[in-house]
Amino acid sequence: MTHFIYLVRHGEHQDAEHGLVDGPLSPRGQRQASLIADRLSGMPLSAVWHSPLLRATETARMVAERMPAITPQASSLLFDCVPSGMSPETPAVYEPFFGAVTDAEIEAGRAQMADAVSEFLVRRTGEVHELVITHNFVISWFVREVLGAPEWRWMTLNQAHCGLTVIAQKQGRPWTLLTHNDLAHLPFELRTGLPETHPV
Repeated sequence: MTHFIYLVRHGEHQDAEHGLVDGPLSPRGQRQASLIADRLSGMPLSAVWHSPLLRATETARMVAERMPAITPQASSLLFDCVPSGMSPETPAVYEPFFGAVTDAEIEAGRAQMADAVSEFLVRRTGEVHELVITHNFVISWFVREVLGAPEWRWMTLNQAHCGLTVIAQKQGRPWTLLTHNDLAHLPFELRTGLPETHPV
């Protein structure tokens, strides 16, 4: 028996190009969400969790349209956040990014992700398939956690809009990364959200 978690970054949102925090899915984001929904429609999902932000909520709604038996559930543990700050081990190249982030934001993000790991990366009984629709940094933190990598390594991981990352745990074994940022369901013109340099 295996516990699978399908991690999906939300689709592109309309205000992304203007630097605004949130907004509805753009027409391109709607196409991205439709295609990831098609890809996941055959999965025996037992739960769909999503960030309460509009772009993640709308992505989850489009997935749920293909699976009427599933009701998406919002979780505040999946909000967009910055999960850690500069440390002695963090490469200096990332300092400019943290110049725009307050200590309070980092503290809140760290606490949120500690709770998220305790909530989601817990072995369920039986064969379980869960979908989590959230944000780039949150998925990066989950992947870093599964790999047991140093805290700052989340900054070296990126997910495209509606990219698919799968982690899994068999009974009595550690979590395993099965696939990361799989974009096979997206044509080239819909592969957005990957910065040229990270973070931006």
